[in-house]
Amino acid sequence: MFGIPFPIIEDLSMQVAHAYGMIQPGASDTSAVRATFVIDPEGALRAMVYYPMTNGRSVDEFLRLVQALQTSEKHKVATPEAWVPGADVIVPPPKTVEEARQRKDEGFQYTDWYFSTKKIV
Repeated sequence: MFGIPFPIIEDLSMQVAHAYGMIQPGASDTSAVRATFVIDPEGALRAMVYYPMTNGRSVDEFLRLVQALQTSEKHKVATPEAWVPGADVIVPPPKTVEEARQRKDEGFQYTDWYFSTKKIV
Protein backbone atom coordinates (compact mmCIF):
# COMPACT_ATOMS: atom_id res chain seq x y z
CA MET A 1 0.00 0.00 0.00
CA PHE A 2 1.02 3.58 -0.56
CA GLY A 3 1.09 6.08 2.25
CA ILE A 4 -0.76 9.38 1.96
CA PRO A 5 1.79 12.22 2.33
CA PHE A 6 -0.70 14.73 3.79
CA PRO A 7 -3.10 14.77 6.72
CA ILE A 8 -6.70 13.65 6.35
CA ILE A 9 -9.16 14.56 9.08
CA GLU A 10 -12.06 12.36 10.14
CA ASP A 11 -14.93 14.63 11.16
CA LEU A 12 -17.92 12.48 12.11
CA SER A 13 -18.98 15.07 14.71
CA MET A 14 -18.87 17.82 12.02
CA GLN A 15 -16.89 20.08 14.39
CA VAL A 16 -14.22 20.82 11.77
CA ALA A 17 -16.84 21.34 9.04
CA HIS A 18 -18.63 23.91 11.19
CA ALA A 19 -15.42 25.59 12.38
CA TYR A 20 -14.17 26.11 8.80
CA GLY A 21 -17.53 27.06 7.28
CA MET A 22 -17.79 23.91 5.17
CA ILE A 23 -21.55 23.48 5.50
CA GLN A 24 -23.21 24.61 2.29
CA PRO A 25 -25.94 27.24 2.81
CA GLY A 26 -29.35 25.63 2.64
CA ALA A 27 -27.91 22.12 3.01
CA SER A 28 -28.62 19.78 5.91
CA ASP A 29 -26.08 19.75 8.76
CA THR A 30 -24.59 16.50 7.44
CA SER A 31 -23.98 17.72 3.89
CA ALA A 32 -20.56 19.35 3.79
CA VAL A 33 -19.12 21.17 0.84
CA ARG A 34 -15.95 19.55 -0.43
CA ALA A 35 -13.18 21.90 0.61
CA THR A 36 -9.42 21.88 0.23
CA PHE A 37 -7.23 23.94 2.53
CA VAL A 38 -3.58 24.68 1.72
CA ILE A 39 -1.70 25.22 4.98
CA ASP A 40 1.97 26.19 4.96
CA PRO A 41 4.66 24.59 7.17
CA GLU A 42 4.16 27.35 9.78
CA GLY A 43 0.47 26.50 10.04
CA ALA A 44 -0.82 29.56 8.14
CA LEU A 45 -3.83 29.02 5.90
CA ARG A 46 -2.66 30.07 2.41
CA ALA A 47 -5.64 29.05 0.25
CA MET A 48 -9.16 27.68 0.55
CA VAL A 49 -10.98 26.13 -2.39
CA TYR A 50 -14.64 25.11 -2.07
CA TYR A 51 -16.56 22.98 -4.52
CA PRO A 52 -20.24 22.05 -4.24
CA MET A 53 -21.08 18.37 -4.02
CA THR A 54 -22.38 18.55 -7.61
CA ASN A 55 -19.01 19.39 -9.19
CA GLY A 56 -15.68 17.62 -9.34
CA ARG A 57 -12.35 19.01 -8.20
CA SER A 58 -9.14 19.22 -10.18
CA VAL A 59 -6.09 17.67 -8.52
CA ASP A 60 -3.93 19.23 -11.25
CA GLU A 61 -5.22 22.68 -10.26
CA PHE A 62 -4.43 22.06 -6.58
CA LEU A 63 -0.89 21.01 -7.49
CA ARG A 64 -0.51 24.11 -9.69
CA LEU A 65 -1.77 26.29 -6.82
CA VAL A 66 0.74 24.80 -4.37
CA GLN A 67 3.57 25.28 -6.91
CA ALA A 68 2.47 28.89 -7.46
CA LEU A 69 2.37 29.56 -3.70
CA GLN A 70 5.83 28.05 -3.26
CA THR A 71 7.22 30.07 -6.20
CA SER A 72 5.73 33.30 -4.85
CA GLU A 73 7.17 32.67 -1.41
CA LYS A 74 10.63 31.65 -2.62
CA HIS A 75 11.12 34.42 -5.21
CA LYS A 76 8.92 37.19 -3.72
CA VAL A 77 6.88 37.43 -6.92
CA ALA A 78 3.26 36.95 -7.98
CA THR A 79 1.94 34.43 -10.45
CA PRO A 80 -0.65 35.43 -13.05
CA GLU A 81 -3.86 33.61 -13.92
CA ALA A 82 -3.19 30.15 -15.42
CA TRP A 83 0.50 30.35 -14.45
CA VAL A 84 2.46 27.10 -14.71
CA PRO A 85 6.05 26.38 -13.67
CA GLY A 86 8.44 27.87 -16.21
CA ALA A 87 6.09 30.68 -17.24
CA ASP A 88 6.85 34.32 -16.50
CA VAL A 89 6.08 35.68 -13.04
CA ILE A 90 5.00 39.18 -12.03
CA VAL A 91 7.64 41.13 -10.14
CA PRO A 92 6.99 43.93 -7.64
CA PRO A 93 6.97 47.39 -9.24
CA PRO A 94 10.24 49.32 -9.26
CA LYS A 95 10.71 51.82 -6.45
CA THR A 96 12.45 54.40 -8.64
CA VAL A 97 12.70 55.42 -12.28
CA GLU A 98 16.36 54.36 -12.22
CA GLU A 99 15.39 50.87 -11.01
CA ALA A 100 12.86 50.67 -13.86
CA ARG A 101 15.59 51.57 -16.36
CA GLN A 102 17.96 48.96 -14.91
CA ARG A 103 15.36 46.22 -15.28
CA LYS A 104 15.32 46.61 -19.06
CA ASP A 105 18.93 45.37 -19.11
CA GLU A 106 18.14 42.48 -16.77
CA GLY A 107 15.66 40.54 -18.91
CA PHE A 108 12.40 41.98 -17.58
CA GLN A 109 9.43 42.29 -19.93
CA TYR A 110 7.26 45.41 -19.57
CA THR A 111 3.58 46.12 -20.01
CA ASP A 112 4.03 49.55 -18.47
CA TRP A 113 6.86 51.19 -16.51
CA TYR A 114 5.54 49.79 -13.21
CA PHE A 115 4.24 46.37 -14.39
CA SER A 116 6.88 43.90 -15.43
CA THR A 117 7.39 40.17 -15.61
CA LYS A 118 10.40 37.90 -15.86
CA LYS A 119 11.44 34.28 -16.10
CA ILE A 120 12.85 32.74 -12.96
CA VAL A 121 15.44 30.03 -12.95
